[in-house]
Amino acid sequence: MTEEIIIAGFGGQGVLSMGKILAYSGMMQEQAVSWMPSYGPEMRGGTANVTVILSDGRISSPILVEYDTAIILNQQSMDKFEHAIKPGGLLLYDPNGIIKHPQRKDINIYSIEANEEAAKLGLSKIFNMIVLGGFLKIKPIVKLENVILGLKKSLPERYHHMIPDNEKAITRGMEIVVEKNVAN
Repeated sequence: MTEEIIIAGFGGQGVLSMGKILAYSGMMQEQAVSWMPSYGPEMRGGTANVTVILSDGRISSPILVEYDTAIILNQQSMDKFEHAIKPGGLLLYDPNGIIKHPQRKDINIYSIEANEEAAKLGLSKIFNMIVLGGFLKIKPIVKLENVILGLKKSLPERYHHMIPDNEKAITRGMEIVVEKNVAN
């Protein structure tokens, strides 16, 4: 099994953190892992993306032009990466701020109202964990207990008190993800 993932959105949405947590989770399962972030000079508000590869075998290159999965959190990323998903692949997106929704018919498309849900819960910092939960519901490529270990590894210790909220957010994401289109 090899899963090649791009996660893309604005800086400040937890894109890089989500990728890091996935990478650590894969390491906890003794998978080969690649985590390659890309972001502009802006810390918040600029675009950011991260490529994550999880594999049971060796990873030949961390540089990809096509992905099994794209997790998209803003319109600029939708414009840039929708075409880069392999036929039969997965596109998961938060429709908040998306003007031009995905059009492809040869991929599996899911949406998750993570921004809205995080606002309802009053926990905007767990937005990315809601998205991660939706992804793991569709493709359970890492076990939840390894995601929690990945959170502990990637979060500074001063934020470990938030791990229960993050776990709840992951569970909530699993509940609210919605199928839009399944490729034939």
